[in-house]
Amino acid sequence: MASRPVPVLILDSDPVQRRLLSAHIHSRSDRRFAPRACESVSEAVASARGEDRRILIADLESIGGAEAIAGLAGAESKVIAVSARGSVHTAVAAMRAGAIDFVTKPVGASALLERLEKAMAEWPRGGETARPVPAIAPVAPPSPAGSDFEGFVGRSPQMLAVYGRIERMAASRAPIFITGESGTGKELCAEAVHARSARAGGPFVPINCSAIPKDLIESEIFGHVRGAFTGAHEARAGAAELADGGTLFLDEIGEMDVGLQAKLLRFIQTGVLRRVGDTQSRTIDVRFICATNRDPAAEVAAGRFREDLFYRLNVLPVHLPPLRERAFDILALARSFLARFAAEEGRRFAGFDAEAEALLLDHPWPGNVRELQNVLRRIVVLHDAPAVTGAMLAPQLAGSRSEGARVEAEPHPRASRASAREAVAPFWEQERRIIEDAIAAYDGNVARAAAALQISPSTIYRKRMAWLERKTA
Repeated sequence: MASRPVPVLILDSDPVQRRLLSAHIHSRSDRRFAPRACESVSEAVASARGEDRRILIADLESIGGAEAIAGLAGAESKVIAVSARGSVHTAVAAMRAGAIDFVTKPVGASALLERLEKAMAEWPRGGETARPVPAIAPVAPPSPAGSDFEGFVGRSPQMLAVYGRIERMAASRAPIFITGESGTGKELCAEAVHARSARAGGPFVPINCSAIPKDLIESEIFGHVRGAFTGAHEARAGAAELADGGTLFLDEIGEMDVGLQAKLLRFIQTGVLRRVGDTQSRTIDVRFICATNRDPAAEVAAGRFREDLFYRLNVLPVHLPPLRERAFDILALARSFLARFAAEEGRRFAGFDAEAEALLLDHPWPGNVRELQNVLRRIVVLHDAPAVTGAMLAPQLAGSRSEGARVEAEPHPRASRASAREAVAPFWEQERRIIEDAIAAYDGNVARAAAALQISPSTIYRKRMAWLERKTA
């Protein structure tokens, strides 16, 4: 690649934006990029004439919409679309028109330079020639190298923020508390922290607190000696000992018995544990990462989670957004999963047709990334074609959509007409019953219950605290 700076054409009708992006590039690029401010498409075309490679940062409102990108993108020109209207459909339209990335205004310096580096990587190296863009967008290669960050796939603003937090937290020894709905990738987040930490050479030991019977979980974490209980025929090290020098990941810690939480708290504070039935103590060096799909504050308020343990663990919090809040990543995730499963099953799938992409973007994905993964696995097993079509995808999505609608529409039992007057309760009690029934219908998932009731999760948490105060008053 030539040593001279790569021209970066900033196409925006707003002079303030042109100056701002130019300043970002000058301050952070070490002269690898040469920004040029352009007020119109014709000015950008004239400025790029004679350049073998250039990057365009095109404001969609200034160029007349996403369709105009098709006339700007090419083998020599890589287009980064920007817009103050960060809708998913706008982003998809820009990418389909030929943009290699989409950024919502305002654009920070770090995000801008990251996009420019990505654009540089789009050009073939050496004497390779650029390949034409096929009619069906190719899926990502089925390899870890295709991920955007330590196995994660997605470059939405929400996920870029998560990546940044992981990078900053990894070097610390402090405990990390991961929250998020089921299927959002909490264990993958814990693995990413471990991989980026100084403990990467040590063991990463995960344990799912909800998958182990309550009478066995203590020995699973702390180990036991021979004869400690029925069936303990030999001494056994627990997950904490196995993680010595590395990371211990306690998934779904909200399911842990309150009595065992006290023992865990002591271990975290002292670094000393004792196997079940043993008299000897052991000093262990582990980094603690915990995760739950419940609301920790609500669990503490309900008495199901020790407050002192929560504050001891919640030193560095990370929240993983549900897939419906990072819809910009849906197609990238779908292509990544499709590539992997097609390779594993020996299928021909190479992408999605327009109807399938629209269905993917329209589905609410209550099961998050795990649901998307399972849907695509079933399609690859049951079909074989060059592209996933809407006809293949629709039946797979209908089940979860109809099930969610059915639970949401179930009426609450009403008192008979004769006893209606006696059944009348204060408004706050009726409100509480409705909210608690919705939470129970969604298996304790406050976010999904809030969505079904068309209120925010914070409203539910606030009302729960008010009910608790009313009860204890």
